[in-house]
Amino acid sequence: MTDRVALVTGASRGVGKGIAVALGGAGYVVYVSGRSSGVPTDPVGGTIEETAAAVTARGGHGVAMACDHADDAQVQSLFERVAAEHGRLDLLVNNLFAGPYDIVPELPFWERSLSDWEVSIDVALRAHFVASVYAARVMVPQGSGIIANISSFGSRNPMFSVPYGISKAGADKMARHMAAQLAGTGVMALCLWLGPVRTERVLSSGADSIEGFDLSTFESPEFPGRILAAIADDPDKARQNGQVLIAAEAAVQYGVVDVDGSSPPSLRTVLGNPELS
Repeated sequence: MTDRVALVTGASRGVGKGIAVALGGAGYVVYVSGRSSGVPTDPVGGTIEETAAAVTARGGHGVAMACDHADDAQVQSLFERVAAEHGRLDLLVNNLFAGPYDIVPELPFWERSLSDWEVSIDVALRAHFVASVYAARVMVPQGSGIIANISSFGSRNPMFSVPYGISKAGADKMARHMAAQLAGTGVMALCLWLGPVRTERVLSSGADSIEGFDLSTFESPEFPGRILAAIADDPDKARQNGQVLIAAEAAVQYGVVDVDGSSPPSLRTVLGNPELS
C-alpha cells in the first residue's frame, strides 16, 4: 500500500478538523467533507478548504470536498471520486454532527422543538449509515478498511437533548451490527467515545469549566485522530471490530498522548460504561 486514504465527514471545524489534521500528520491522503466551503457557515468559522490546507501542512495531502450529507446523491458522488482517484479507501470517520447548538443548558424534551429529532436522527445518524454503505462498497472488495463512528458518553449518560443521546446510542449499535456482518471480509467497524473536547465552540465560550469539567482536562480535537491512526497501524486491529472504545482508554492501550503530551482521563466511572450500551 502506498497512499493511505481516509475520509472524514463534517470536517470543517471541531473534532472533524482535528481528526483530519492528525491523520495528515500520519501521512494520510485525507478527503474532508462538509457544507462550509469558501465561506464559513458557522459563527466560529472553519471551512473544508482550511482543513484540507492544514492536513497538507501537517505532512499529508488534504482534499476538500463540498458535500451535503443529507443528499444521498452528493454522498455517492463523494465516494465515487475517492475510488476513481485512489482506487481504495482505508478509513472512514463518521464524525458529522447535525444538531442544535443550544443543547446546553438542557431543556426537557417536551419543551424543545420537534426539529431536534430531524437534525440529530434523520440527518446526522442517517448520514453515518449512508456513508458506511458507500464506504463498505469500496472496502469489502479490497479486503480491508475501517469504518469508525465518533460517539460520546451521551450514548449512556443522559446529557444535552434526548435526540442527541439516541443518535449516539444509534452510532454505537450501528458499528456493532455492521461489524457482525463485516466479520471475515477484512473490513471492520468500531465506535469511539470522546470525552469533553476543546473545540473552537468550547474555547469561544470563554469558560474555564463546562458541565463541571475543568477545561484543562479536555481532549484536543486531534486526540481521536491520533488514536484512529494507531488502531489502523495495529497488526492485530481486527480485535477491535465491533468494539465501542473510550478514547482515553484506547490511547493508553496504544501508547498515544494528546498534542500537549498529556493523557486525558477516562470518564468511565463518572459518565458510563460502553460495555452496557
